[in-house]
Amino acid sequence: MPGSTSRRAELQPATALFSAYDPAGAPYAFRATDSREAAAWQGPTREALARTLGFLDSPRVDPEPEHVELVDKGDYTREKLVIRTAPNTSMPVYLLRPVDVAPPYPVVLALHGHGYGVKDIVGLWEDGSERDTPDGYHRDFGVALCRAGFAVAAPEISCFGERQSDFSYLDRSLGSPIPWTCGHTAALATHLGGSVVGLRVRDAMRLVDYLESLSDLDTARLGAMGISGGGMHTLFSSCVDTRIRAAVISGYFSTFRGSILAMHHCPCNFVHGLGAFGEMADLAGLIAPRPLFVEAGDHDPTFPVAAVREGVAAAGRVYRAFGAEAAFDHVIFEGRHRIDGEAAYRFLQAALAVG
Repeated sequence: MPGSTSRRAELQPATALFSAYDPAGAPYAFRATDSREAAAWQGPTREALARTLGFLDSPRVDPEPEHVELVDKGDYTREKLVIRTAPNTSMPVYLLRPVDVAPPYPVVLALHGHGYGVKDIVGLWEDGSERDTPDGYHRDFGVALCRAGFAVAAPEISCFGERQSDFSYLDRSLGSPIPWTCGHTAALATHLGGSVVGLRVRDAMRLVDYLESLSDLDTARLGAMGISGGGMHTLFSSCVDTRIRAAVISGYFSTFRGSILAMHHCPCNFVHGLGAFGEMADLAGLIAPRPLFVEAGDHDPTFPVAAVREGVAAAGRVYRAFGAEAAFDHVIFEGRHRIDGEAAYRFLQAALAVG
């Protein structure tokens, strides 16, 4: 067998597929050079992305909110409720409201990443007990946003916390190992022609529908912020749902080639056919000219800083095509994979006219 490097590469399907990824040649890549071309590109591209993600055509249902608890935390209140987002799907949500701000409140969707779930961003330990000191890579950013003047809607995103599967539908008679919730959900979603990303975007859209019904919330000033898997969620939700007026993506925005496709990532990151839309910066064209902020740690091993710099430079060019350079900004802070927040919270306050 020939031992050349090229022949060895040809024997490896993953290597061949990685080299075949051509974001510049993608049919829906952003190629506009001015705001007119950019606006014309957005409509058909947004529709195509929604079809590709899948599940966004699920029938709308009455949210049937079930109020679980209301906790007074002194400078804010924390309400837990459960809403229905699809005919066979319910989702826990925490609503945090600042005490010293007069309603109607500007609102931010706070979208957690991998870990033990939404409790980790609203000041709760895994067992549900209270904590008052930020912990972990999420740094209780839902609480921090509330203290920055926002009402915060923090959903339990699919596959985590109370939304992990017990796999009761599987035949365990042969003693097969218990699957991983994210991985098995991703397999089922792909088999049905959709994606976990589509499930999460659909849930966020139904949550916004519900928030619009609450008189003390000003959903005309609606933002979204998420880290890691929540950053992914924020990116795609903001691409599809233009009711989100400003977005912060933490610990995710970079390039597919330099991160998602270059190392191990959870299967929930992958969408069948997403390569047709080019790179992350191309997707940013579906958010522009709405305000977008990116934060990243310079020692984040899963979203390497070189890929972040490449991604934000390309996104800056996209925003320039819209004539909206001032609406896009970023910060690279010293640290690993975590929320920083300092500049991000100020960005959302300015974008959503808080204070």
